Amino acid sequence: MTHTTPHANFLKTPFDDATVLPKPEWDGPNRFFNRELSWLAFNWRVLDEAENPRVPLLERVRFVSISATNLDEFFTVRVAGLMELVRGGNTNPSIDGLSPEKQLALINADAGKLLLAQQRVWRDMRGTLEDNNIRLLNRENLSDADKEFAQTFFLSQVFPVLSPLAIDPAHPFPFIPNEGFSLALKLERSTDKSPLMALLPIPQQVDRFIALPSDDGINRFLPLEELLLLHIDALFPGYQTKGSCTFRVLRNSDLEVEDEAEDLVREFEVALKRRRRGEVVRLKISADAPPSLRKLITRELCVSDAEIVEIDGMLGLTDLSELVLDHRPELLWPSFTPRVPERVQDFEGDMFAAIRQKDMLLHHPYETFDMVVRFLEQAAHDPDVVAIKQTFYRTSRNSPIVSALCEAAENGKSVTALVELKARFDEAANIHQSRRLERAGAHVVYGFINYKTHAKISIVVRREGGKLVTYTHFGTGNYHPITARIYTDLSLFTSSDKLSRDAIKVFNYLSGYANPQGLENLAISPINLKSTLIQSINDEAEHARAGAPAEIWAKMNSLVEPKVIDALYAASQAGVKINLVIRGICGLRPGIKGLSDNIRVKSIVGRFLEHSRIVCFGNGHGLPAKKARVYISSADWMGRNLNRRVETLVEIKNATVKAQVMDQIMAANLADEAQTWVLDAHGRYQRTDVSDQENPFNCHRFFMENPSLSGRGSAGASDVPKLAHSKD
Repeated sequence: MTHTTPHANFLKTPFDDATVLPKPEWDGPNRFFNRELSWLAFNWRVLDEAENPRVPLLERVRFVSISATNLDEFFTVRVAGLMELVRGGNTNPSIDGLSPEKQLALINADAGKLLLAQQRVWRDMRGTLEDNNIRLLNRENLSDADKEFAQTFFLSQVFPVLSPLAIDPAHPFPFIPNEGFSLALKLERSTDKSPLMALLPIPQQVDRFIALPSDDGINRFLPLEELLLLHIDALFPGYQTKGSCTFRVLRNSDLEVEDEAEDLVREFEVALKRRRRGEVVRLKISADAPPSLRKLITRELCVSDAEIVEIDGMLGLTDLSELVLDHRPELLWPSFTPRVPERVQDFEGDMFAAIRQKDMLLHHPYETFDMVVRFLEQAAHDPDVVAIKQTFYRTSRNSPIVSALCEAAENGKSVTALVELKARFDEAANIHQSRRLERAGAHVVYGFINYKTHAKISIVVRREGGKLVTYTHFGTGNYHPITARIYTDLSLFTSSDKLSRDAIKVFNYLSGYANPQGLENLAISPINLKSTLIQSINDEAEHARAGAPAEIWAKMNSLVEPKVIDALYAASQAGVKINLVIRGICGLRPGIKGLSDNIRVKSIVGRFLEHSRIVCFGNGHGLPAKKARVYISSADWMGRNLNRRVETLVEIKNATVKAQVMDQIMAANLADEAQTWVLDAHGRYQRTDVSDQENPFNCHRFFMENPSLSGRGSAGASDVPKLAHSKD
């Protein structure tokens, strides 16, 4: 898959403007795009934001860092898995017909181009940073005053944490952990010219870029590796440097956990230690490395030529996030303060009173995630609350939600926490949280061995007027106050009896393996979420065949599941108009005559990370329509989400919330031009050309400026701007 930048207006493209291709080009496995190449195409779009002149300079630096971080994780997880398949002799093709070996070849070719592009973008950006008084220096262009400061900083802040390592028969090559960044040295003793090979692991506990003093308003930085090279004599007295290079190691980061583990927490702790020592999948080394150092490193790390990447530029671009300077607001996005919903303010911050009045949907980060925290903190302090149940997939290390649950347990309330230990790269944090909760007296459960619990549910049971009332929160994103500042997600608060009963059945399923029966407004995977989606898609096709308006809008991060894609193809061929907003991976080929004439796919990449999952079915009335069926979900349409995870699909019944999802959120996403890429039948992403527009429509800006429908209170009685109006 590739990306290009010609004009492409998503809303104005007619559905009958389909691409004509010979059937062999889209039949059989060819009807799917490759998952891994589609992900790489997404990361190209991320990097493209680093060259977008409408993005502030330091935010563009951040996009380079994000692109580099994304690519590293891709290799440690997805590419590592493919390499294991190849080594095991597995030749089974993916759904698009490519063998693991063929996928690796295509990935390496495209990823190689992406690495070169990242370095080019960074080189170009350095000049722009210089123009804006942000400079990266090297050891050769330091003044005497700079060198004096650098020496003081080195001795006080860096020297104590360094471990210089000689490499000789008495000192074998050390273990380099995953993402380990090291300086390799070729040294020579001054007295007798005897050689010495050495390694200097660069500590992650010290910032990569050291701020140098300046009194003229210029921000100057010295990379840590330059500081180390400047002080080699303090680390290896009596030696001179004859050559050096930097290298960075990426290792297989997948975890293997025994299915029959008696102590799941301890098994995960052991597995986390194994992750640090996983097989090397990528060695990045500076292109000017002396041959003897390169040979030593590659031999000791047991890497093949195919696993070595020479970098002509800066290794570890992920560290560029350190250069996003808070004290340079003129080079950042304009400041933005998330809203507190007016309805919550009307009830003086009482979340239960606001929810009791009617269902409320918050759109993060535009409405503050603090309301989710307040919901649980209020529950912890409320003497009428008798029980709290909560799922955790990812959360912050010092999570205020965990603190609230601990306080609730200590106050004598019944607290049950489902902690998912298999949340990739958050396993250690989740183990820490589970032990903290257990010490406070909460019941901690871990769900299933074979399924990850990815559902986002919070339940508060409160005694009111002699009966128990249940308040429920369903989310599309994690209970993570930090990521909630940049991820767009939805939070549904409800006191609906039906949804409360459904949520309790899900918790009973997670804690006691009780298969939920009679779910009323909820579908869950792996039981009936996929079948519900496919049936709803098929129903829409039946409406089209009957001559009724038939339409589907859906928004998600990834679309891969082949049975769902085939259902969408069949619906398209029946005449259903399908608009998809898919941020990342898309295995569906849109706009092909005879296959997907009526399907359009777009991706939005901008200030915030699109993360919410939504699907709307016209239900025989087109979209938007009051009688449409509208859902929010924790699940992407991927095999892992629909078949191997516990996920939720929540039907929205409240008319105001339904209008908010369709008329505001989905309509704005479909109307966006400023941040939009459109996918064509050949796998090319085409950026909407807005160069002739002074103020192209930007859905993120729209949401920042306009309150949500369901969060309005008495102060916001006037109508909120809408982009679409529901049909009868």
